[in-house]
Amino acid sequence: MATPSALPASSAPFTRRDVPVFPSVPLSADAAPFTPQGADVWQRGTWPQTEAERLFCRCAGKLRGLRADSSHLREELNLLFDQLISENFNRNLEPSVNIRPEDVCILLVNASRLVPMSQEHLIVKLCKLVHHLLNQLKVIMDEQTLDILLKYITAGLETCSTWTHLGILQALATVVYGNGPQCHQHLDNLLGIGGILLRYSSPSQPDMDLRHVALTCMANICVRISGQPPLDDRHKSVCFSVFLQTLQEDRPDDSDELFYCIVIQAALKGLHCCLLGGKWKFGGDEVVGSVLAALKRLMFQGAPGVSVEWPAVLYPAPLPHYESPSAPKPDHEAPKPTEAAKDGGGKASGNKKRRSRGKVKKASAEESRRDDEDDSETAALAPHKKGSATVSLYPSWKRNTSDSEFSDPEGSAQSKLRLSHARVRQGALHCLLAVVKWVEKRTLYGYWSSFIPEAPVGNGAAPPLTLLTIILKDPSPKVRTCALQALSAMLDGSRQFLAVAEDTASPRTSFTPFSFTLAAAVRELHRSLSLALMAETSPHTLTQVIKCLAHLVSNAPYHRLRPGLLSSLWKQIRPYVRHRDANVRVSALTLYGALVTTQAPLPEVQLLLQQPEGSSASGGSFTPQDSRSLNWRQPSETSSPRAPRTPKEAEGGPPWLLKLCAALVTQPREEQSDGEGVGGLALEPSPVRLEALQVLSHLVRGYISLTQACLCEIGRLTARCLAESDPSIQLHGAKLLEELGTGIIQQHQADSNVPEATRVPLNQVVQFWTEVLSGPLNGALQNQQHPTLQTSACDTLASILPQAFAQLPDKMQLMCITVLLGLTYSDSDLVKMAAVRALGVYVLFPCLREDLMFVADTANVILAALDDRSSNIRAKAAWSLGNLTDTLLVNMDCVEVDFHAEMSDMLLLKMLQAATRAAADKDKVKCNAVRALGNLLHFLHEGQLSRAAFRQPLEDAVRALVKTVQSVATMKVRWNACYALGKAFKNPDLPLESACWSGDALAALCNVVASCKNFKVRIKSAAALAVPAHRRCYGDVERFSRVWCSLAAALRSSEDTSNFLEFRYSASLRHTLSRALLHLLRLGLAPDLPAIAASLAGEEGSGVREHLLKYLRAEGTTGEEKDAAVGDALDPQQRVDSLQQTVQRLKAMEADTEEQKSGKEVVICFLEDLLKDCEKP
Repeated sequence: MATPSALPASSAPFTRRDVPVFPSVPLSADAAPFTPQGADVWQRGTWPQTEAERLFCRCAGKLRGLRADSSHLREELNLLFDQLISENFNRNLEPSVNIRPEDVCILLVNASRLVPMSQEHLIVKLCKLVHHLLNQLKVIMDEQTLDILLKYITAGLETCSTWTHLGILQALATVVYGNGPQCHQHLDNLLGIGGILLRYSSPSQPDMDLRHVALTCMANICVRISGQPPLDDRHKSVCFSVFLQTLQEDRPDDSDELFYCIVIQAALKGLHCCLLGGKWKFGGDEVVGSVLAALKRLMFQGAPGVSVEWPAVLYPAPLPHYESPSAPKPDHEAPKPTEAAKDGGGKASGNKKRRSRGKVKKASAEESRRDDEDDSETAALAPHKKGSATVSLYPSWKRNTSDSEFSDPEGSAQSKLRLSHARVRQGALHCLLAVVKWVEKRTLYGYWSSFIPEAPVGNGAAPPLTLLTIILKDPSPKVRTCALQALSAMLDGSRQFLAVAEDTASPRTSFTPFSFTLAAAVRELHRSLSLALMAETSPHTLTQVIKCLAHLVSNAPYHRLRPGLLSSLWKQIRPYVRHRDANVRVSALTLYGALVTTQAPLPEVQLLLQQPEGSSASGGSFTPQDSRSLNWRQPSETSSPRAPRTPKEAEGGPPWLLKLCAALVTQPREEQSDGEGVGGLALEPSPVRLEALQVLSHLVRGYISLTQACLCEIGRLTARCLAESDPSIQLHGAKLLEELGTGIIQQHQADSNVPEATRVPLNQVVQFWTEVLSGPLNGALQNQQHPTLQTSACDTLASILPQAFAQLPDKMQLMCITVLLGLTYSDSDLVKMAAVRALGVYVLFPCLREDLMFVADTANVILAALDDRSSNIRAKAAWSLGNLTDTLLVNMDCVEVDFHAEMSDMLLLKMLQAATRAAADKDKVKCNAVRALGNLLHFLHEGQLSRAAFRQPLEDAVRALVKTVQSVATMKVRWNACYALGKAFKNPDLPLESACWSGDALAALCNVVASCKNFKVRIKSAAALAVPAHRRCYGDVERFSRVWCSLAAALRSSEDTSNFLEFRYSASLRHTLSRALLHLLRLGLAPDLPAIAASLAGEEGSGVREHLLKYLRAEGTTGEEKDAAVGDALDPQQRVDSLQQTVQRLKAMEADTEEQKSGKEVVICFLEDLLKDCEKP
C-alpha cells in the first residue's frame, strides 16, 4: 500500500468533501442492487467541476440521508438551507455551472417532505431556497414536482402565521412562472372566487408588499413560454380584471408612493402578459377605452406639472373625451418630491439661454448620459407653466437641473422615486404597444386623438398630453423609445385610414372637415418628430425616431397634402447617413427608402432627387448634436463625383441619392466607427450596405426615368455585388437587377404613358443585359449552396425586356433557356418555383412563342411541375400553363402556318387533363388552371374534338369549370371560371347544341349571374352568356327562356347590394347585362317570344326598360364599364341601329300559334317604345 509521501507532488489532495454522499437505504431482500452514484456521474461525464456543483451535490446527498424523526433535523436543515442560499448559482456569472434540472427538483421535493408546517422559520427558508434555485438555475420543473410544491406552498399560506406569507408568496411567484397551463388543478384555489391570490391582491389588502407579490404571482401565471399552450381564457380574464382594477385606482393617501409604484409595475407587467396572448378577448369598446384611459394616465406617472382630471374611460370618435385641467390639488395631496422637482425645473428654464452656448462643450457629458441611461431616468420632466401662452418644446433633459436643495439621503430617495416613476411610464407604454398590436386597427382609429395631437398648439392653449409630449419631454431615453415604438405601431398599416387626409383646398370657416383634421395631425406629427430628431442624443432612441418617421412617410398621403413636408424632412435627415452609429445610418437609409417609395413617382420627391448634391445640405437645418459624431464620413472627391453646379447639369446627372448609396455599397469608409477598432480601410458594415442596396431598388422602381442615365453604372454595381462572398449582398444585388429590368419593361409596355423619346433606348438595354449575362450572374444561377440567391437570379432572367431578349446573341438566349429548364429539376422548391415562373414569362416573348420546340419543352416542364408535392410550385406551374395557352391562342391568330397542325395532339391532351386535375386543387392553383382550361377549349379544332381520345377529357374539363363556377371558392377563382366558359363558347367547333354538358354550363352561369354576391363574378357570367353566336347554341326553348329570365332578374337587382365595395361595379354589371339581353333578342325565334314577353310586362318590364335605355344612350359609361364589356365597341348610334335591325327581324318573323303572335306583339311594342325614348332629348 502506497504511503502518502509516495503520491506525485502535482496531485491535488483528495479530501472527504470530494466524496459523494450516498443516501441511506434500508436493508431488504427486495431492494434494488446497490449502484454507486459517483460511478453514474462519471459515466455521464458530469462529475462536479465547480465549487457550486460540489456544494450542491453534498447538500443534496445530506438531504437524502436525513430522516424526518431525527433529533437534529432542524439544525441540519438550517445549515443546509443557509449553505445553498448563500451560494451563487447564477449561470450568467458562472457559465460552467452544470446542475441538472431533475436534481434540483429532487432536492426541493425532498426538502419539502422534511419541513413540517409547524416549523415556520424553516418554511420561510425553504421558500427562499425555492426562489433562489429556480430563479438562478432557470429550472423547468416537471409536473409532479410542480404539483408537490404548489400543494406545499398553498398549505403554508393557509396554515402559517401572517409574517411568513410574503416569503411564501415569493416562492409561489417563482414556481408558477410560465407554468400557468400546467397549474390547472390549482388555478381555482388560486384565482377562483375567494382564491388565495385574489385575497392578497385585493385593494383592501393593507400590506402593499403582499399585494405586490400577489400581483407578481398572477402575472407569472399569465406568462406564456414559447412552445407551451396559453392560459385558458377564463382564468386569464380574472387576472386581467384584477390588473385593470389595480391600474384604475388612485394611490391611497396613507401609502408610500414608492411602494405604490412597485405595485403598479407588477400590475402593468401582468396586463402586458395578458395582452400578449393574441387577439383581443377581454370585451368591447368600453373595456378598450378603460384600458387606454388607465394606460394614458400612467404614461405620465410622476410627471411634474401634470395636473388634469383623467377620465375613467376614453371614448372613440365621434365621441371624443378630452382631459381638462383640474383645480389645483390641496397641499397634502401633492407629494413633496414632485414639488421639489418643479422647483428644480423652474431654475433650469431660467438659465436655458445662458447655458445653451455650452452645448458643444457638454458633448462629453451627453455622451456619458447615453452610456448610463439609469442616471438619465432620474432627471425631472419640464413642468407645464400655468398661465403661460406657450410651452417650450426644448427637451427637458437638456435643461440644467440641480438637486442641491436636497441632502444626500433625500437625493437618493428622490432618485429612486424618479426611477420608479420612469419604470411605471415604461411599463404603461409597453402595454399600450401590446394593445395597438392586438386590437383591431379599425377599432383603434377612434382613439387616435387621445394619443396623437390633431393640430399644433396655439392661441395660448395648453398643449395636449399625447405620445409626442413624452417623446419630446420625458427625461428617460428608455421611456422615449417605448413611446416611439407605440407611435410607430399606430402608424404602421394606417395607410387606408390616413388616405382620407387632405389639405390642398382652402380651409372652410364654417366647419372643419375630417380630412383637414387628419391632415393637420400628419403635419403635427412631422413637426414634433422633427424636433425630436434635432434634440435626441441617445443613438438607440434616435434610431427609433427615424424609424417612426419612416412609418409616417410610408402611410401618409402626400399627394393629397400641401407640398413641403417631405422637403424639410429630406434635408434634415441628410446628415444622419454619416452618423457614427451604424444603426442610425441604417435607419436614415430606411427613411430615404420610404421617401422614394411613397406614392412614387411623387413630384416633390422627384424635384428633391434632381437637386444638386450641395443644395440639400445648405438649405437644411443642422442638428445640435456633436458634429464629430455626424460628420465622421465626409464626402470627398474619391467617394462621390463632383456635384453639378447648375440646374441643367443636375437634371442630366444621376440623383445624388443614387451616388450616395452606390458609394456606401462599394467604397471604403474613411474612419472607423466607435468600437470597430483601427486598421486598414474597410467597407461599411453589412446592414448599411444592404439597406443602401434596398434604397437603390426602391429608387429604381419608383423613379426609373431619373436612374436610367446610370444604367451601365448600376449594372457594374450589381456585378460587383454578385461577385462578393456574402450571400446577402449577392441577393440584394440580384434583386436590384430585377427591379431595374421590371422598370424598363414597364416603360416599354404598350399602355405606358412614358413618351417614346424618354424611354431607355433599346440598344442601351441590349448592351446592359449583354454585360449582365456575361458577368457573375451565371455563378449565382448555379450556386446550389444558396437557393434563395438562385431564386432571385431566376427572377432576374424573367425581367429581361422581350424586345431586348430578341436582339441578344443566340448563345445568350440559349444559355437563359437552358439554365431555366435545368433549374426546374432543382432540389429546392424555391428555385424550381422561380424557374417555372420564368419559363412562363419567356413563353410570352414574341421571339420564342413561335418556336414550337421551346413551347413543347416548356409545356413538358410545366406538366411535370403540376404534379409536384409543393402547392406553391403547382400554383406557379398553373400560372405558367395559363400563359402558355395564351400563347397558343396568339399563335392561332397571328402565325401564318397552321399552328394546329404543328402542335402535338398528345401534348394538347396531356395539357387538358393536367389542367382539369389542377382545377380540383387549392384555390391558388385552381384560379390559373381554369384559365388554361378556357384557352385550351377555345384552341381545340374540330379534328381534335371529334377524336374519341378527346371526348371524355373534353367533358371532364367543362364539368370542372362548371363545378368551379358553382363552388364556394374565392371570387377570383369563380371569376376566372366564368371567363373560361365564355372563352370556350367562342370556339365554333365546340358542340354546344348537342353536348350533354352544355345545359349544365348554361345553368351554372344563370345561377351565378342572378345570385352571386360578387358583382365581378356576375359581370363575367353575363358576358359568357352573351358569347354564343347562334340560337342553336342555347338549346331548346326552355333553356333559352331560363337564360333570358336569369339575365332580366339580374338586371332588375343590379343595384341591390349590402356591400359598399361591390356598388362601384353595379354600373358595369348593368352595362354587361343589357348587352347580353339585346344579344338574345337578336337571336330569339318565335317560340322564345312568349317567355320574353312575360318578363317585359308590368313593373318588371319597366325596370328592364330603364336600364336598357341607359345602355342605348351610353349614360354613365365609365372606364370600368368598358373594361367589363369585352367585345362591345359599339357607340350609342350603332347600338340603336342594331336594335332597329332586331325590330325589323322580329316583324318579319312568322308566328305559328296565338301565344307566339301575342308574345311577338308585346316584344315589338316594347322595343319600339324603347327606340322612341332613345330619340327623346
